Amino acid sequence: MLPNLLREIFAFVKGHWRGLLLLLLGVLLPLVLTAELTEDIFRDGGFTWDTVILEWYRAHRTPSLTSAALALGVIGGVRVLPFVALAIALLLARAGARVHAWYLALALSGAALLNLLAKLIFQRPRPDELGAVLVESGFSFPSGHAMSNAAFGIALGLIFWRSRLGWPVAVLGVLWGMLVAASRNYLGVHYPTDVIVGFLASTAWAYGLYLLMARRWPTLRHSPGGEKDTLGKTKTEVETVALSERDQTR
Repeated sequence: MLPNLLREIFAFVKGHWRGLLLLLLGVLLPLVLTAELTEDIFRDGGFTWDTVILEWYRAHRTPSLTSAALALGVIGGVRVLPFVALAIALLLARAGARVHAWYLALALSGAALLNLLAKLIFQRPRPDELGAVLVESGFSFPSGHAMSNAAFGIALGLIFWRSRLGWPVAVLGVLWGMLVAASRNYLGVHYPTDVIVGFLASTAWAYGLYLLMARRWPTLRHSPGGEKDTLGKTKTEVETVALSERDQTR
């Protein structure tokens, strides 16, 4: 199952690399322009409200909240989140929703690539380590946790949007991304602008990728649960799209 899934992802990337590159640049270029406009502000510690918000979090820390924030950081970090996403992708593929599985995998990997490129361009130092709960390596802008978890939550929301679980999954996905992002400010390892811009950039990437892939495979707009679980489509419409997709993949 996994080798087939990887081959199909590679085939899609190979056939649509121009569209994917344009999408990546469309998300990255505004970040580069922001870097040029705010270079002096970022070098001097960020906007005034960046510091104000970090001070507010610092003043309201409790042992319970700190434990919860640390747990969110672990679950939403590189040691857990990729494996959770991979497990969900494999379950989707096993259920016959291979396009949805490809989309989830590409949404997260693209967000990770964008984060890496943006960090190399900005090279913004992290907030004062004396006010942080833990010490993190690497650059601060944009937040990798915010970007990866926003991509994860938004992607799941779009995947299940046409299913009976659409609203609950979408709401939980967005809330998850926001909680992880806020936890990075609470822990003092990122400025608020790091997580806000990261969240928005990943949202733009995940939605743009969804539109791009849905043009090639319209069934991405349907529930991964199949025809019976897809809302807003008649049986004839679903069958017509499915036949069209099979013809395109031959």
